[in-house]
Amino acid sequence: MNFQLDADMVKTNIEEKLLRHFGALPGTATKEQVFKAVAMTVRDILTRKRGEFKHVANLNGAKRVYYLCMEFMLGRSLRTNLCNLGLSGIYSEVLGKLGFDIEEIYDIEPDAGLGSGGLGRLAACFMDSLSSLNYPATGFSICYEYGLFRQKIIDGIQIELPDIWLPRGEVWLIPRTDRAFVVRFGGRVKEVWKEGRLQVHYEDCEEVEAVAYDMMISGADCEAVSPLRLWRARDLHRFNMGLFTQGQYTRALEESNNAEIISKVLYPSDNHTEGKLLRLSQQYFLASASVQSMIHDHMAVYKTLDNFPEKVAIHINDTHPALCIPELIRILIDEYYFDWERAWDCVTRCVSYTNHTVMPEALECWNEALFKLRLPRIYAIIKEINERFCQQAWNVFPGAWKRISDMSILGYGQIRMANLSIVGSHHVNGVSKLHSEILKESTFREFYRLWPHKFTNVTNGIAHRRWLCYVNPGLAALLDECIGPDYRTHPERLMDFLKFADDPGVLRQLRAIKHENKVRFAKYAYAKTGQKIDNHSVYDMQIKRMHEYKRQLLNALNIIGLYLELKDNPGLDMQPQTFIFGGKAAPGYHMARRIISLICMLSREIDSDPQVCERLRVIFLENYDVSEAEILMPAAEISEQISLAGKEASGTGCMKLMMNGAITIGTLDGANVEILEAVGKENMYIFGLSSREVDELWLRGYNSVEYYAQNEKLTKIIGQLQKGFAGESFADIASYLIASHGVSDPYMCLADFESYRLTRESMICAYADREKWNRMSLCNIASSGYFAADRSIRDYAREIWGIEEVSTKAAYADKN
Repeated sequence: MNFQLDADMVKTNIEEKLLRHFGALPGTATKEQVFKAVAMTVRDILTRKRGEFKHVANLNGAKRVYYLCMEFMLGRSLRTNLCNLGLSGIYSEVLGKLGFDIEEIYDIEPDAGLGSGGLGRLAACFMDSLSSLNYPATGFSICYEYGLFRQKIIDGIQIELPDIWLPRGEVWLIPRTDRAFVVRFGGRVKEVWKEGRLQVHYEDCEEVEAVAYDMMISGADCEAVSPLRLWRARDLHRFNMGLFTQGQYTRALEESNNAEIISKVLYPSDNHTEGKLLRLSQQYFLASASVQSMIHDHMAVYKTLDNFPEKVAIHINDTHPALCIPELIRILIDEYYFDWERAWDCVTRCVSYTNHTVMPEALECWNEALFKLRLPRIYAIIKEINERFCQQAWNVFPGAWKRISDMSILGYGQIRMANLSIVGSHHVNGVSKLHSEILKESTFREFYRLWPHKFTNVTNGIAHRRWLCYVNPGLAALLDECIGPDYRTHPERLMDFLKFADDPGVLRQLRAIKHENKVRFAKYAYAKTGQKIDNHSVYDMQIKRMHEYKRQLLNALNIIGLYLELKDNPGLDMQPQTFIFGGKAAPGYHMARRIISLICMLSREIDSDPQVCERLRVIFLENYDVSEAEILMPAAEISEQISLAGKEASGTGCMKLMMNGAITIGTLDGANVEILEAVGKENMYIFGLSSREVDELWLRGYNSVEYYAQNEKLTKIIGQLQKGFAGESFADIASYLIASHGVSDPYMCLADFESYRLTRESMICAYADREKWNRMSLCNIASSGYFAADRSIRDYAREIWGIEEVSTKAAYADKN
């Protein structure tokens, strides 16, 4: 099918949508109505493309991958879809003739409230590449009515407000009322053997209907479109009319609300039993609905499950969707009458698992009693999986009680979801070389000894077309001019840009593009915060989820040191510097929230001093999201990747910043190790302890007070923390760093402080040599192709999923 459009067709399509859905003409339509009309026309194009691609994939009997994740951080879709389809120019022209600026129409769209951080952003990038590379794929998640939360900062305190995105964002969703499945919770399970088969009956259970809403994910210069299937919960029995007619209106609505709350909010707080129950319900809801959908689609094509493992790859992104393992067994045994061995073989040939944390304390566990109460049938299946696994482990490690206890799925009243994921998967991967080695050597050491063939690495990647070509058109134009446009589909060809590392004209253009992006960001920041930024200052960015291990606090300590230097010596000749932070803290995470307060109050105090703020600025951007990142990334000059070594699995923000020409200062952690391999030590600034040195220091006995006492700058900085900023004391953070009792400074900010401070000083000195700095920037851009999601997805497809590209062009050529 030919999807080429001319301006007249686009204009007619938009006008028809406006008239049909809003009763409006272009001359009377609002910008919101125009946005929705435009989005509908794009959605129609994607739906048609998806239909044709699916038809050919089914004809070919192609194996497909189902990618399950609790979140997909998509950001806005209109710009990306138009750029991917090659239609942004024609739509801009048509809208201009209708009296609308396409940039203003883009700004109408909210960020989809389906994700909160790196996990969701990675999933979104992978869906983009799966489509772009023509792999048959479907994503699964939940259609959250509200996102994580909308962050508001008031007097330095984070306030959580509802993230309302559906009124405008729902335009991308295609209701699939033909894809609705029943998910059961609680009650009792009764097993009856009848005619030689196990029959399972549910009594007094709560039944919830999962209704599918499909969002089409486009790719660039490709034939595929991949659906992201989002599940919305609703009460199976809809509405209790009997109670309503009796005047019990609240109770009549209560049952419906209890079901629908499952898809209400992304990541509800789980610091209470109700929150834990809701999160568990969300995870099983996602797993059950998704597996039922997979089996339905497979049976529609093949009429049998005998070939299910040959045609289906199921990938769980972190442990949140891990309940798809026992759920698939449940369906195969209870509904299709597989015996256990056949069902288990099917599951372990289909499922693969990506781990995203190296910290044992962060591995997801569920209270066994709560789990049994909420999911009795799934609990019974997990018990059976565990008993069989422990017997297998005992045969390999006879008498190793402690080892098998650590590997057990059930233990000490907990259900360990990472252990379930490993036992039920044919492959387990980390997301950077260092992370994968830590998994094998430490976190999952015993599993690696049992199944070394299961463990592998696939380093994360980013959607390079979006994060370079679409958000940084000036840089993309320069690359097109210098090396041609092939890098857009073959990102490894960015390496050709290295040929221009000593070209003065290219380096000047690169500097001019960066300056234009800085000016653009400064205007945006002023409109949002009222803070003016010196466009000639260094733009230093740490934009990521607020967490102790990511060490925004280390960055803040250094800024306090710079502030004190300027206060002590007002005439100090210092390169102007602007520090930009963005990120949300989990509502119940007290220390992360306090670090936000510290950054905001430090910013307020610096702004109140005219002499200091000419050379030093601190900006905290509230409610940091994907759309804001698209403005930030091209403007960044220093990329802060300063987590404690051995704590960050990978990270993807580091890759986006690198690809846009920022220079990284970082520890040997996560993807930093591979970035260093790619760009060389002359184009990156590494500081601090290695992960092995961190472990050794903990074993010797880390005492943060020693570092505090031996460093005069640290002594002053922590003293200032106790005094506070803008009238607020941060003595609690000072105590956290140098407490005389308990574990102080758990993420070793003080141990790495001096190395960080001196390394960053050398960076600022290098910045004075603009030709050298621009050359480093060019080398980072040229070396970033490895970190494209296209490479990651090809690795998954080849090494883990066993899927191949599908071509509709080839199919029709064969037919003709």
